[in-house]
Amino acid sequence: MRNKVLVTGASGLLGAAAIEQFLSAGWEVVGVSRRKPDLPSGRSVEFLSVDLRDEAATRAALEPLTDITHIAYTAIYEEPELVSGWSRRSQIDTNNAMLRNVVEPIVANATDFRHISILQGTKVYGVHLHPIPIPAREPDARHDHANFFFDQEDYVRTMGAEHGFAYTALRPQLVTGATPGALNVLPAIGVYAAIRRELGQPFGFPGGPSFVWEAADANLVGDVMVWAAQSPQAANQAFNITNGDVFEWRNVWPALAQTLGVDAGPDVPTSLAAYIVENAAVWDRIVAKYDLRSHSLRELVGYGDQHADFAFAYDAPAGPRAFVSTIKLRQAGFANTIDTQDSFRKSLQSLIDRKLLPPADH
Repeated sequence: MRNKVLVTGASGLLGAAAIEQFLSAGWEVVGVSRRKPDLPSGRSVEFLSVDLRDEAATRAALEPLTDITHIAYTAIYEEPELVSGWSRRSQIDTNNAMLRNVVEPIVANATDFRHISILQGTKVYGVHLHPIPIPAREPDARHDHANFFFDQEDYVRTMGAEHGFAYTALRPQLVTGATPGALNVLPAIGVYAAIRRELGQPFGFPGGPSFVWEAADANLVGDVMVWAAQSPQAANQAFNITNGDVFEWRNVWPALAQTLGVDAGPDVPTSLAAYIVENAAVWDRIVAKYDLRSHSLRELVGYGDQHADFAFAYDAPAGPRAFVSTIKLRQAGFANTIDTQDSFRKSLQSLIDRKLLPPADH
C-alpha cells in the first residue's frame, strides 16, 4: 500500500528525525513548519511553510493534500519561560488549537487517512510537579494537573473513533539529537564547551546534584514513529520510549569533552542559560574564527540552554526522579536500542561536521 506521511514541526528535533526515518523507510513525506528543515543527512523533502497557530493558513495549505495516509505530529509551542510555561493555560490552549488545525482539514479531505502519532513525554506523569512512580508505566499517567498532552490524546482518540483512523501516543524521555534549536540540550552543551575553550577555561560540569536518568535519541523515536504507523500492536496505544540504558551526566561528561575537543575540569555550577547570554560576543568571535554557518546563537540553541539547566539539576536540591518502563513497547514488537553516550557523541559530531559547532582539533 502507498504511504504518504505529513510531518508537522518539520524543522524541530523530532520532526527532522521523523522525516529522516520515514524517507529511509521509502515513504513519501511532506514536511510542515515555519522554517524549512535542515536535515542532518542533507536530503531534501517536499515542504510547506505554515504557522500552525494560523487556522486559516493551515487549512488552506493542508486541504489540497488528499493523499495523506499518516500524520507524524511533532509540532509544539513553548512559552518563552520554558519550565514555568509548561503549566500555563495559554501554552495548553495554543498546542490544542495547533493539533486541531492540522487534523481537521486532513480528515475532511484525505481519502485514505489511517494513523496519527502524537508526542508526549514524562510531563504526562507530572514529573515537573511531583515525584512519579518508578518506573512510570503507561497507565500511570495522572490527570491531576493541566497538560495539553491529555487533551491531545483525548482529541485524537475521539476523532479516530469517529473517522476511522488509529492513533499512537509516544512518550520519550529527554530527547536529544543532531538538530539545532528546540529543546535539544546538545547544541547548548556544544556552545558552552566552545566558549569555555575560547576563554581558556576547563569544561566543568555546570549542574547540581548527581542523579541517574534516561534519554531517547531522536532517530530512535523516529524509528518508533515509522513502526507505529504500520503496526497493529501500536493502534490506539501509548508507549514510553528510551534508548534502553541509563546514564549520569558526570559519567558521560569526559566523553562529551573528548568529542568537543575540550579539557574536562572540576564542577562549575553555572546556569547555561545565563552563561550563554553573557558570552554571546565570545560566541560571535568563535563563529568568525572557525567560519561557522550563519545560524544565530538563539536559532542554534533554542530552548536547549533553559532545558539544560533543568536537566542538569542546576540550583536544584535533586535531579528529576524520572524512570519509565519500556516493557510495553518491547512486548509490542519494537526492540531497537542505542547506547546513550554513543548517541550524545554521534549527535555532537554531526553538529561539528556540519559547521554548527567548532572543530574539536584547534
